[in-house]
Amino acid sequence: MGDRFHLKMCRSRVLLAGWVLLLVQLQCSQAVPIGIDKTKVKEEEKKPEESPVSVDTGLHYDRYLREVIDFLEKDQHFREKLHNTDMEDIKQGKLAQELDFVSHHVRTKLDELKRQEVNRLRTLIKAKQDLEGGNDIAVDHQALLKQFEHLNHMNPHTFEVEDLDRLIKSATSDLENFDKDRHEEFKKYEMMKEHDRREHLKTLDEDQRKKEEEHYEEMRKKHADHPKVNHPGSQNQLKEVWEEADGLDPEDFDPKTFFNLHDANGDGFFDEQELEALFTKELEKIYDPTNEEDDMVEMEEERLRMREHVMNEVDSNKDRLVSLDEFLVATKKKEFLEPDSWETLEQNQAYTDEEMREFEEHLAQQEQDLNQRTVDLQKQREELERQQEQLNAQKVELQQAVEHMERLKSDKADLPEVHVEGNAVPEAPAADSQLPPDQPAPGHHETPHHQDTQQQNQDLPQQGHPQEHHGEPPNQQEAAQGQHNVP
Repeated sequence: MGDRFHLKMCRSRVLLAGWVLLLVQLQCSQAVPIGIDKTKVKEEEKKPEESPVSVDTGLHYDRYLREVIDFLEKDQHFREKLHNTDMEDIKQGKLAQELDFVSHHVRTKLDELKRQEVNRLRTLIKAKQDLEGGNDIAVDHQALLKQFEHLNHMNPHTFEVEDLDRLIKSATSDLENFDKDRHEEFKKYEMMKEHDRREHLKTLDEDQRKKEEEHYEEMRKKHADHPKVNHPGSQNQLKEVWEEADGLDPEDFDPKTFFNLHDANGDGFFDEQELEALFTKELEKIYDPTNEEDDMVEMEEERLRMREHVMNEVDSNKDRLVSLDEFLVATKKKEFLEPDSWETLEQNQAYTDEEMREFEEHLAQQEQDLNQRTVDLQKQREELERQQEQLNAQKVELQQAVEHMERLKSDKADLPEVHVEGNAVPEAPAADSQLPPDQPAPGHHETPHHQDTQQQNQDLPQQGHPQEHHGEPPNQQEAAQGQHNVP
């Protein structure tokens, strides 16, 4: 549905306001339409807001293009030069040289428009890179530079002659390729439609598949069963419009009057939109939006084919416009009076079998790449989850270590604080003062080293007491020794 809507909205009118076309229409916007009375001319002069520059070109820089045109048109000098410059000089860049003579106000505004356009492109490119994965994907520098071809990005601050020259050439080239791009989009649309049909058939059993194929063939035949389609731009086709749309007698058909009747904006030219409007009656013979078998996307492709055919036959100077003179010359050709039959889309498949095969191979490769990407992403997710579990485990261990250290600090803070002076032995708590007679006095908790010292003192005579105290009991000796040790 999205593709259908896109193609419906991208009708050929999207192409109408290309740079070349806009400049030509500006040249002709003050001309008096042929065969139109002056009252109509005055009415058109009162509606300057109906300028062709408001039409979307379909280019990615459409807004920038139209704003530049709008401000250049406001400069009197540039507008006068525009009226005196032919199309080839415009395409070759001669008109761009006149930029040096426009007013300061216009140049200042053009500088501002260019800065805004550069910032817009930079923002879009940055957003695209972010969506595609940032720095993980190689940058296509050629594609990036393509986005800036309509201006000089090396000088992002001021609008110069080179910027106008680039804008003219880029718009001209891009619009010439726009129809080609639309044909390619339609071809892909048709191949995708066929691919989806084939894939749907694979999901059905044999009976259902047979019924589906029969229904498909029935719709094709029903679509092909329509009235004869006149050759676009032929006398028969235009006379039918003259009779059914204009309500005039086909015997009174006059090419000049016909041209004036269908030159909707009265500028003396048939533009692409005005030409396509002439084919509506023919298209209604083939397509009906209420019919299942009729595809409106195909109708727009048929309209484009008709318009391209007439332009190729009639537009002799290839300016994407049909002047009255070109139209009158075409009405005298044999192709106008005795045209060949017109082959519609159902008689001309949009793609070849080889193109369809390559398209399906491309889709299969895309699906394979997508599946592989899905597998890679799943592996990345699992690895991230594993790393997260490790981090959580490390976090728990760290928390436990911190809690253990806090407990140790708390236990150490609860121990009594003991003060020791010199070599003195700290006093024992008062509760330990009542000891059995055979235990050392309070404060004499002897260490092995201290016991050895006592033994040595027992073996040696006391200094100043040559008598040995061999007859004293051990307890008395210990008590005496303890007295010697008390400071």
